Amino acid sequence: MMEMQKLYLLIPLAPLIGAMIAGLFCRIIPRWVAHTATIAGVAISFIASVLVFQDVMAGNTFNGTVYTWMTSGEYTFEVGFLIDTLTATMMLVVTFVSLMVHIYTIGYMQEDPGYNRFFSYISLFTFSMLMLVMANNFMQLFFGWEAVGLVSYLLIGFWYTRPTAIFANMKAFLVNRVGDFGFILGIGLVLAHFGSLDYATVFAKAPEFASATINIWGDQQWSLMTVTCICLFIGAMGKSAQVPLHVWLPDSMEGPTPISALIHAATMVTAGIFMVARTSPLFELSTTALSFVIIIGAITALFMGFLGIIQNDIKRVVAYSTLSQLGYMTVALGASAYSVAIFHLMTHAFFKALLFLAAGSVIIGMHHDQDIRNMGGLRKYMPITWITSLIGSLALIGTPFLAGFYSKDSIIEAVKFSNIPGSGFAYFAVLAGVFVTAFYSFRMYFLVFHGEERFGKAAHGHDAHHDDDHGDHHHGLAPGQKPHETPWVVTLPLVLLAIPSVIIGYIGIGPMVAGDYFKGVIHVDSVAHPALSQFLEHFHGAAAMGLHAFSTPPFYLALAGVVLSWFFYMKRPDIPAAIQRRFSAVNTLLENKYYFDKINEFVFAGGARVLGKALWRGGDVGIIDGLIVNGSARLVGWVATISRLFQTGFVYHYAFAMIIGLLGLMTLWINRA
Repeated sequence: MMEMQKLYLLIPLAPLIGAMIAGLFCRIIPRWVAHTATIAGVAISFIASVLVFQDVMAGNTFNGTVYTWMTSGEYTFEVGFLIDTLTATMMLVVTFVSLMVHIYTIGYMQEDPGYNRFFSYISLFTFSMLMLVMANNFMQLFFGWEAVGLVSYLLIGFWYTRPTAIFANMKAFLVNRVGDFGFILGIGLVLAHFGSLDYATVFAKAPEFASATINIWGDQQWSLMTVTCICLFIGAMGKSAQVPLHVWLPDSMEGPTPISALIHAATMVTAGIFMVARTSPLFELSTTALSFVIIIGAITALFMGFLGIIQNDIKRVVAYSTLSQLGYMTVALGASAYSVAIFHLMTHAFFKALLFLAAGSVIIGMHHDQDIRNMGGLRKYMPITWITSLIGSLALIGTPFLAGFYSKDSIIEAVKFSNIPGSGFAYFAVLAGVFVTAFYSFRMYFLVFHGEERFGKAAHGHDAHHDDDHGDHHHGLAPGQKPHETPWVVTLPLVLLAIPSVIIGYIGIGPMVAGDYFKGVIHVDSVAHPALSQFLEHFHGAAAMGLHAFSTPPFYLALAGVVLSWFFYMKRPDIPAAIQRRFSAVNTLLENKYYFDKINEFVFAGGARVLGKALWRGGDVGIIDGLIVNGSARLVGWVATISRLFQTGFVYHYAFAMIIGLLGLMTLWINRA
C-alpha cells in the first residue's frame, strides 16, 4: 500500500519538477532539455495514472491526508488525496491529453522565442489540474482551482506584446474572479455549518442539513443546501464558462493553439463539471439548485452554438463548440445524471482536443492564417489533418457508434425523463443544439478541406474585431505558395487522439453509465430524481443503442445539419450570404455575441470606473489630500499666524502675556482644589 501512496505523490509532482526545470532555467538551458524534462514528467505521470487506474479497478481506493498545512482552532486545512473511480478517470484524461499536447507543442512552437517558458507553463498547468482532481477536501480543491486559473492567465497572455492577448488574459482572470467569489462563499458555508472541509465528513453529514435554513438578510429563511450548492455552482459557471460568465472563453483563443486544446477543451474548463459531480451528495439535497443548473446549461448549450455559425476564425468556431458542449454536460448534471456528465466530459476531451490540435495543424499549414474564408481544398495537401479532423467532427456531432454519440444521446435521453423544473426547456435546447452543432461543425469542415482553393490570393479583409494580428509574426501564405502537411510531432498526437474519439464511447458507456463504475462515488437520489434510472431501463447495451439511433430524432437532426451546411457552403454559397443580408438584425446580434461584452464593459467595468473616479475625487482628493494633508498644514499655519501677533519684541507685551498666563494657571489650580 505504501508503494501506491508514493505513486499518488509522484503523479502531480513529476510535471511540477519538469515545470521547475524548464521554468527556472528557461534562459540558459537549450530547447531539447526543456521539452525532454517536461514531456518526461507528464509521461511518468500518465504511466503512473494507468497503474493507479488498474489498482482502482482491482478495488483499491484511497482517502487520506498527505500533509497538514494548518490547524486553526478546531479546523484543519490539509493536503490529501482521494483516489476512486472518478479521480482515476480524470487523471487518465488529464495526463493523456496533456502528453499529446506536450508532444504537439514541439512542432507548433518551434519558431517561438518563448519555447522553454511555454513548456514550463503547460507542465505547471498539468500539476495544478492533477492537484484539483486528486483533492480529498475543499481547501486543496480551491488551491488547484486557483492555480489552473493563474496558469491559464499566463498562457492566454503568452504573447504578451500583443494588446489583444493582454486584454484576453485580463478578461479571463476577472471573469473567473467573479465565479471564484461565489465558489469561496460556498466553501465558507460548508466550513461554517459542517465544521470540516473534508469531502467524506461533509457528505456523511449532509443529509442532516437537508432541511436546515439560514438567514441571509431580513427574516427570509433560505435553504442552506440550495444557497451552498448555487454558490459552488457559480464557481463552476466561471471555470466551465456558462452564461453569463462564458465571455472569457472565446477571447482566450488569443493564446497559442496547444493551450486552446489543453485548457479550453479537455482539462481546465471541465473542472467545474468535475466539481459538481464530486459534490453530488450536496446537490441531490436541493432541487432548486439542480433546476438552476439545468436551465443555465440549456441556455449555454443552445445559444452558444448559434454563435459558432457566424465565426470565421477557425479557432473561435471550435471555442463556441466547446461552450455548447460544456452546456450539455451542465444539463446532464442538472438532470442528476452525473455519471453521464462525466462520461461526456471524457469523450469530449478526446475529440475536442483532436479538433483544436487539427485546427492548429491547419494554421501551421496556412502559415498562421486563421480565417477559414481563405482556405478550401486542403484535404489533398494535408491528408492526415483532414482525416483526423473528419473523425473529430463526426464524433462531435454524435455519429452513431463514435465517442460523442453515446455520451450526447445519453444526455438527451436522461433530460427527456427528468422531472426537474426547467427540464422541458432543456430537452428542447439539447435537441435543437444537435442540429446547430452539426451545421457549424461541417460548415467549418467543408470550408477548410473541400471546395475551391482560396489561399495565396489577396486575403479577405478580416472582420472589424479580427483586424489585430492573430498568428505569429508572419501571416498567411504568399501568392503561389501551397500549404503542406505538418511534421510528425504534430500529426502523431492527432492520430493518437483520433483513436479514442472513435472507440471510447462504445467501450465506456456500459460500465460508466449503466454499470457500477461510479458506485459509492456519485450519489443519486433515484426516488426524487429518477431520470437516469428511467433511461437505463431502456438501455440494452452499446451495440443496441447504436443501432436504435437510426430511428431517433437526434440522428436525423444531425444529418439535416450536415446536409444543409453542405448545400449552403458547397453548392450555393450565395444563400447564406443572402440570409445574412435579409436577417441583418439577427446577424448583428450574433456578431456582437448577444451584447454580453458590451454590457459587461459598459455596466460593470464602466460602473467600476465611475465608482473609482468618485472615490478618487471624494476620498483621495477631497478627504485625504484636502482635509487631512493640506488641512493639517493650514491649521498649523493659522496657529502660527495668530501667535506671531504676540511676538513683537516689546518687554511690556511679554510681561502682559506672562501675567495673563499666571492668572489662567492660578484660576485652574484654585478651581481644581
